[in-house]
This record gives sequence, C-alpha cells and structure tokens, in this order.
Amino acid sequence: MPMITVRYVTASPRPDLRSDIARLAARLGAERLGKDPEVTAVLVEEADPQGWFIAGTRPTEAGLSAFWLDIKITAGTNTKAETTAFVRAAFDGMADLIGPLHPECYVFVHAVDGDTYGYGGRTQNGRWAVANPG
Repeated sequence: MPMITVRYVTASPRPDLRSDIARLAARLGAERLGKDPEVTAVLVEEADPQGWFIAGTRPTEAGLSAFWLDIKITAGTNTKAETTAFVRAAFDGMADLIGPLHPECYVFVHAVDGDTYGYGGRTQNGRWAVANPG
C-alpha cells in the first residue's frame, strides 16, 4: 500500500526509463519491505536538468544522474534492517538504471502513523481493525 514518488535527472535519457524505474521501486518495496505490489502506487517524474542543483552545480553537466525516492509506509511495519536494505537497494538499482550517480541522491522512507494514512477511503489502522476484530 505504499505510495512511492521518484524524481530524477539523467545525462542519458531513454524513452522506457520511467517504466523501468516504476518497476524497480515496486519490486524493491515488495522484496525489501514486504509491501503488496497489488496496492503499491508509483509516480515517476523526470525533472528538468536545468533546475536540479547539488552544491550549486547541475549533476548532468558533469555527466552524472541524480534522484530522490520518497516512499510512505505505515509506521511499525518494518525494522531498521529492512529500511536500511531498501535504501541501499534503491540507490544501487537507480545507479544501474540511470547512473553514474552523484553521491547526493536521496531515499526517504516516511513511516507514517496508521491513523493518518490510507487508501480507498480508509486509514491503515481502520483496515487493521476490520481484519482483526475484537
């Protein structure tokens, strides 16, 4: 049920890159965080390379790519080891797809309270309560 947003710039754009990134993000959510791919949403946005700066310079001008991956999950559903493995795998996977990467690429795992997050009109804690009556 996570929502994953990936913004990126690359010195080597390809027409199929957005689909590849979406597949990678959903796969890593399932493999590293145990998230159900059937309810995983992914938004992939290619950013304007003229607007992406790191330390005052554009990474693409140095032949580098960069990304920001933001995933929202329910708090308490993953361990520190799982989120650490997800961050590493996301960085490595993005390097394979859009690299070489500037080292200042980010993966942000939001562990959000289950009363403040949900889909289909119900919070995650509301879903849990229905699945676990009494």
